Amino acid sequence: MAKSLLIISRQAPWAGPSAREALDIALAGGAFDLPLGMLFLDDGVFQLAPAQQPSHVQQKNLAANLQALPMFGVEALFAAASSLQARGLAADSLTLEVEVLDDHALAALIDRFDQVVTL
Repeated sequence: MAKSLLIISRQAPWAGPSAREALDIALAGGAFDLPLGMLFLDDGVFQLAPAQQPSHVQQKNLAANLQALPMFGVEALFAAASSLQARGLAADSLTLEVEVLDDHALAALIDRFDQVVTL
């Protein structure tokens, strides 16, 4: 039986390659039917913000990669409520449907997975 994997994405899409690398890992794992989830935490929630213009900071748009996650079987998507609130993002305005979790639920989520990768 394959071990489950939680990918925690903590970087904004314009802060360097970490956000793209987290998405690449999730898409690759999904393509191989690995049981995995993805958690957007801290500045990682900015990946879910609508109307981004990454070309203004000479970055590539991650929107297509994010939208592809469910198509690759990555349907367990989560965001930290405290991260959304601290950054002024409303859960109903995000570009991707995620389950919003409080701090207690975050700890339980992390415990549920066999392996955790943080980028």
